[in-house]
Amino acid sequence: MFPLEIRILVADDMPTIRDLVKTALKGMGYKNIIEAADGEQAVTILTKSLTSGAPIELVISDWNMPKMTGLELLKYVRSSSELQKLPFVLLTSESERDQVTEAVLSGVSQYIVKPFAAKMFEEKLKGVWAKHSAKT
Repeated sequence: MFPLEIRILVADDMPTIRDLVKTALKGMGYKNIIEAADGEQAVTILTKSLTSGAPIELVISDWNMPKMTGLELLKYVRSSSELQKLPFVLLTSESERDQVTEAVLSGVSQYIVKPFAAKMFEEKLKGVWAKHSAKT
């Protein structure tokens, strides 16, 4: 599983969903959780984190957000030489096969459909860690 001290970015335009995700993460022992209200704010946070010497180490993003969708954020991350290996989880109510396929082809680490149970969320994160740590 991810080390408990990692810096996690949670991007979602719904404060209640950000709170649910933070609660689930805190329940697993994570404390370094940063929030973004949309994809553009997430890009700003990711960019600043690189120059601050305390980079974001996991992104959990909603798909449907104003200004920049989670899929657009994912594509931005994967196109960045500094961020391309960053574990990225899309959290969404979208479950259409074409959308799942597009997310997978864009390099998503995991795809979680809302609503989700805390145990399932934890299992998916364990899978992301296993996949990510095998590559490094």
